[in-house]
Amino acid sequence: MRPQQIFEFTQFDVSKPIHGLDEIRRINPQRHEFEQLTAIVHIDQENHSLIGYKDVTEEEFWIAGHMPGFPLMPGVMQIECAAQLAGFYARKFNVVGGDYLGFGGLEQVRFRRPVFPGCRLVVMARLINKRGRSRAEFEFQGYVEEKLTFNGTLIGMAIERDRKID
Repeated sequence: MRPQQIFEFTQFDVSKPIHGLDEIRRINPQRHEFEQLTAIVHIDQENHSLIGYKDVTEEEFWIAGHMPGFPLMPGVMQIECAAQLAGFYARKFNVVGGDYLGFGGLEQVRFRRPVFPGCRLVVMARLINKRGRSRAEFEFQGYVEEKLTFNGTLIGMAIERDRKID
């Protein structure tokens, strides 16, 4: 069963980002090959949701090794893109505490179409549940050319920088 679309495509314009890479870097800690967002194009604080995109280029680090001769964006990188979008919202609007938002889990993830270099992967996310300042759940959806490519739910957990691992 396909999920209900978080936003209609008529509600935003990907050609007019509201936050570019520099602004994303002020919020998100990922750098270099692991930066998986190109821009944020829409934020709806009332509904705790946002839209961003990743321009998938021929320069991606995974191209040489993931399906040589037929590079498709790994599902884990698509999920990372959604997680970085959710993390941007959670950190910018102080949804959770801690220094970072880390993965706590994934649920009902489905990959529906491949994503290739040259595509613009538009990702939508909405906060659907929050437990105190330590946990936030987001539903997410990815689209290429307005066609659903992947969707699911992710759980983000607040992580403290100085936390000791036993």
